[in-house]
Amino acid sequence: MIPSLRRQFNENFTPEKYQAFLRQMDDMCGTHVNFRLSETPCFFSKALLDGMARDGETLIRQLVENPEYRKKSDKAVPPEFKVPNETSHPMFVQVDFGLVRDAQGQLHNKLVELQAFPSLYAYQTAMAEAYLDVYELHRLGQFRYLLKGLEPDSYRDLLRQAIAGSQDPENVILMEIDPLHQKTLPDFLLTEKMLGVRTVNIMDIKKEGARLYYDRDGRRVPIRRIYNRAIVDELERKNVKLAFDWRDDLDVEWAGHPNWYFRISKFSIPYLKHPSVPKTWFLDELNEIPADLENYALKPLYSFAGLGVVIAPKKGDIAAIPADKRPYYILQERLNFEPVIETPFGLTKAEVRVMYVWLEKLTPVLTIIRMGRGLMMGVDHNKNMEWVGASAGLFPDEN
Repeated sequence: MIPSLRRQFNENFTPEKYQAFLRQMDDMCGTHVNFRLSETPCFFSKALLDGMARDGETLIRQLVENPEYRKKSDKAVPPEFKVPNETSHPMFVQVDFGLVRDAQGQLHNKLVELQAFPSLYAYQTAMAEAYLDVYELHRLGQFRYLLKGLEPDSYRDLLRQAIAGSQDPENVILMEIDPLHQKTLPDFLLTEKMLGVRTVNIMDIKKEGARLYYDRDGRRVPIRRIYNRAIVDELERKNVKLAFDWRDDLDVEWAGHPNWYFRISKFSIPYLKHPSVPKTWFLDELNEIPADLENYALKPLYSFAGLGVVIAPKKGDIAAIPADKRPYYILQERLNFEPVIETPFGLTKAEVRVMYVWLEKLTPVLTIIRMGRGLMMGVDHNKNMEWVGASAGLFPDEN
């Protein structure tokens, strides 16, 4: 969105550089990246990103620091997945914003969704570095991608403290379902490279009393701390059987307590009060279906990557949801994202994910950008397009 930088990047872009960027990403990750990477990073002003980070912090604190909301969100945590010893706040939170233009032509942040669950904390730094390196962006100026004055070393230290805590990395695991077949595998591998934390298939974890362990190179390795990346709805869809019960009082630390996945989610949006928040209702509390459904989206509370979302639903789509499932859906005002990134294929929309780590204090650390020209920002809505997909947010170094 910085016109001079955008113009210079576009003028110097070549398909060969993009192919070199893709190769470097695969090399850095140690595996092929199986989701589309945009040809370009996004150049944003520091003021814009700082504003989003502040708005995101306001929204997070509205929920976490509100005892009334904490009580109401108890019903969001399914009893069969309620983990003991819940922490006072989440450790990892993501807040997604789009940019919309008001009647006076001004751009504003609008909340898309928020989630207290880890995102691509290791991968995204590698992606930003690859853009800077392959495209030789130092020729355009000095750029940063980490927020709050963080440098690569201080960010790595913060992430190590959040994920490993005081434990030996050998006794810390990144827990996922069938990780070798997840699109996020590059992040898992980079997390191990950065922190020495091994990724373990949740189905390979064993339990003895209150303790968990896994087999590594013929040894039984105790699990002291878990960085959980397993999504509950995927566990249920795949009917995964575990050796432990989420309700067990286990002798283990959580790098991000699992209950917060439910407490801060789409469930939270109807409770938020902020100019950035679109009108949102729980489906079971909707007194009257809006006449202009084309301006709304129907969303399940607990799904990733846009799974189950219906844009411009019909009354029949709403009627088809059984009464007992309606508390687990929201109807949300649609956001008309403003296309702001100039590309060879026309103006393109950008969704900005602000990523937070909350140890002693809530800290915005970096961003993930998704570019698209389709109905939604996900891959399925941007097929066979160029200059769309995952990207990194860069801003000029003001020092």
